[in-house]
Amino acid sequence: MNPTVDEVLQFVAENDVKFIRLAFCDLFGVQKNISIMPDQLRRAFETGISFDASAVRGFLNVEESDLFLVPDPGTLAVLPWRPSTGRVVRLFCHIRHPDGRPFAADGRKILSEAAGEAARLGYQCHIGAECEFYLFQLDEYGNPTDIPHDNASYCDIAPLDRGENVRREICLTLEEMGIVPESSHHEQGPGQNEIVFRHADAFEAADHLVTFRSVVETVAARNGLFASFHPKPLANRSGNGLHVNLSLFRNGENIFRTDGTHSPEAESFVQGVLRRVREITAFLNPLPASYQRFGEFEAPRYVTWSRQNRSQLVRIPAAVGEQARMELRSPDPMCNPYYAFALLLRAGLEGVREKLELTPPADRNLYLEPPEGGEQLPVSLAEAVELAKRSEFIARALPAEVAGCYLDAKRREA
Repeated sequence: MNPTVDEVLQFVAENDVKFIRLAFCDLFGVQKNISIMPDQLRRAFETGISFDASAVRGFLNVEESDLFLVPDPGTLAVLPWRPSTGRVVRLFCHIRHPDGRPFAADGRKILSEAAGEAARLGYQCHIGAECEFYLFQLDEYGNPTDIPHDNASYCDIAPLDRGENVRREICLTLEEMGIVPESSHHEQGPGQNEIVFRHADAFEAADHLVTFRSVVETVAARNGLFASFHPKPLANRSGNGLHVNLSLFRNGENIFRTDGTHSPEAESFVQGVLRRVREITAFLNPLPASYQRFGEFEAPRYVTWSRQNRSQLVRIPAAVGEQARMELRSPDPMCNPYYAFALLLRAGLEGVREKLELTPPADRNLYLEPPEGGEQLPVSLAEAVELAKRSEFIARALPAEVAGCYLDAKRREA
């Protein structure tokens, strides 16, 4: 149950809370925060807490730099790694102009609008993330190295898997913060791990992913390690992927795998994502190194789909009931999840509105049998940026100033 403003104020007063972190993300999905004292929390809810937006990359310039953070009471979470006396809590925030207008680049606003479009069509989108990360050793000065924490491989156990206790601590910490981890294991690469957490509505799923990255980095540091979400931290080894599982619910019923087959709306949703995925890849895979991951170690290269086939861009897992879904396998953990989920949701809904027909599946191993003339994901960030800049879909889905600023920054990086 989401707490109200009064319930949050009461919790803070009764539970020895000394610091409140007001959290938000910049244009590129990097979490930021301002800490306030408890006696400032009511003011934060009523009028917001100002910050210098010109100091946040991609926000505002120095001539007009004031923005305000307004906490969302439904995102209250105690930070378990902080002391139990003099507690610290975190609240995600809406970002507003001094006159109360929403800030155009606020990812939570952009995703909320996409979820609102789904609601108007009678749907609720659920998203579940499978997020991979590496654990690396630190040097004698506490700086990250490229030496993996272990040399284990997929689903190994201790003593080969030395990340077991770290993953356990991450999962328990997530539970304390209200996020339900479903599974965890060692991944293919040395020192590589994966944790899967339970699906939630799109808005909550993005908040959960931002929280997850923070928890992983914090727990790793507490254990004398460095956690990397970089899409390709080691050459010739498995890259870090973010598999995004999407399902649509109508009147409380999952429209994927209805009576053993996909509903027409589900197939149209999948085709909508397939049609637009090249145009939105700059937002799903934001670094130059993201494109080194494609086409190997079960990361896709071609714009195809199939059932249960891990060489495909879109996989339909063997699942029923509320677990039935499509799995998009191209994104990586360095994306801004609010922008990424909003664009995926709008692409799928566009397919539903237009009643797109799903293309035939590519039921083969694409690493061994590439499709002749098959459409591919962009081969570089530069190509992805140019596709996005020419995209009429991006122009409709994102405010022009937001897309322009983001893509200009990515063009410079490329």
